[in-house]
Amino acid sequence: MQVSASPHETAADAFQALSDRTRLRIFGLLLHAGELCGCEVEATLGISQTRASRALTALRRAGLVVDRRDGAWVHYAVDRRADPLLRALVQGLRRALAEDAVVRADVANLQRRCC
Repeated sequence: MQVSASPHETAADAFQALSDRTRLRIFGLLLHAGELCGCEVEATLGISQTRASRALTALRRAGLVVDRRDGAWVHYAVDRRADPLLRALVQGLRRALAEDAVVRADVANLQRRCC
């Protein structure tokens, strides 16, 4: 039987996962796009597959992101079922990152690439 993490542990894990600029940029993209394939993250940010995979894994382990497999592809999205503390954190980040110049440039790059 797995014991639930305390709010303190949950917050610490989330903040640690978001303390890296690449992971924060990826999270900002996911907040905007809803769902992205790992290859879309790589191409949009111009990072290696390894770096994207490690960043997405850290976000997933912190409870911020979920993944969905579709054949050889893995799609990622912000976890909408996260516990209340993480949901509140995500709402605040959604507002803050919507105005962030780096995230806005990443979103524009994503739109040029795929939409």
